[in-house]
Amino acid sequence: MELQKLSNGHHHGFVPLENGIPRAEEEEEMLPHKSDGTKKPQFTDFEGKTSFGMSVFNLSNAIMGSGILGLSYAMSNTGIVLFIILLTCIACLSSYSVHLLLKSAGVVGIRAYEQLGFRAFGHPGKIAAGVIITFHNIGAMSSYLFIVKYELPLVIQAFLGLSSNTGDWFLNGNYLIIIVSVCVILPLALMRQLGYLGYTSGFSLTCMVFFLSSVSDFLMMDTAYTIPILAFAFVCHPEVLPIYTELKNATKRRMQGIANVSIMGMFVMYLLTAIFGYLTFYVNTESELLHTYSKVDPLDTLILCVRVAVLVAVTLTVPVVLFPIRRAILQLLFPEKPFHWARHITIALCLLFVVNVLVIIVPNIRDIFGIIGATTAPSLIFILPGLFYLRIVPTEQEPMKSRPKITAACFTAMGFIFMSMSLTFIIIDWTTGEKRAGGGH
Repeated sequence: MELQKLSNGHHHGFVPLENGIPRAEEEEEMLPHKSDGTKKPQFTDFEGKTSFGMSVFNLSNAIMGSGILGLSYAMSNTGIVLFIILLTCIACLSSYSVHLLLKSAGVVGIRAYEQLGFRAFGHPGKIAAGVIITFHNIGAMSSYLFIVKYELPLVIQAFLGLSSNTGDWFLNGNYLIIIVSVCVILPLALMRQLGYLGYTSGFSLTCMVFFLSSVSDFLMMDTAYTIPILAFAFVCHPEVLPIYTELKNATKRRMQGIANVSIMGMFVMYLLTAIFGYLTFYVNTESELLHTYSKVDPLDTLILCVRVAVLVAVTLTVPVVLFPIRRAILQLLFPEKPFHWARHITIALCLLFVVNVLVIIVPNIRDIFGIIGATTAPSLIFILPGLFYLRIVPTEQEPMKSRPKITAACFTAMGFIFMSMSLTFIIIDWTTGEKRAGGGH
């Protein structure tokens, strides 16, 4: 069973848990409420050592990913104005849901998503939270490796000066994702702490900035998939609490600042990428933006560099996304076991095996965007943070001039409506057979 360290700025000690839950609250509350002037104890799994900047890199890397390649396609189906409105709304809602999540975590001194589920709804809540995180992040990892599967053969082909795929093994995407998983992703995924990936996350973001600048130099997923894609593009909630745990001088205000900076940075990057990509190809924009550019000149040097940058970025994102899944599995299956390298490594190997099998079997990246965006994304952005707040935060700790629980209830209801509508549209799209083939290969 985990013990939480007590930190009031001067003293560090251990506080026992009751049924896996600390008995006190964090020092700093994000929502204003009456205070007797005393400082409340602050809990964490250990004394965090990750800086603000590295935490921003890791959270931004968790937000940024394969979704950025589908945003121009989404804009081609909604138009620029509606797309900007939707993107702004989802970014703001995502930031507010992090606020609810941190508030709930602070009240009970817990920084594990699954333990919040346990605190709110008992073992069913813990299982539900763990399962949702696992499925969402497996879907995210799969979408990243889809890009590696389809883009890396084209990059190698371009480097060799080939105009078509010769069928050699080194041009087979299925083999290449296995090689990348074993040689690059696995070593990074075996890091014991998420904070160690701050440097690779920073490099990954640099690659995506290069992608953005290159896209700006060049100057229908169906509507049912547009909002799920946008929601998928802003999900970072499974990584919030692990990053919070490892944050140096951790407070909820400091962690909220990290979330706001990360979400705002990704909002700007998403918006510019979508606009420049859309203005380049308009209705001819495909569901994976790089495929559209490859039709211009697959051997173009700039396009080749952009492909390499995106490949590096998404590859380095996979280990960051893997950490919350492993933590969820540990919380569900080994809640009272201490850290053990054999267990740590085995879970990483099994997860990468499952993801590789999915990427080899599933033919269409758009299906992953749609299903994950329509189910687990609203659960992580809207439903769970709202429910946690409603069940955990006492009414007397709410601001005197407002009632956030009403907002949290509306937030949760919005998530269920969002999920129902998105799934309905996607199912109708499947059954009518009107899906485009733009995302398939």
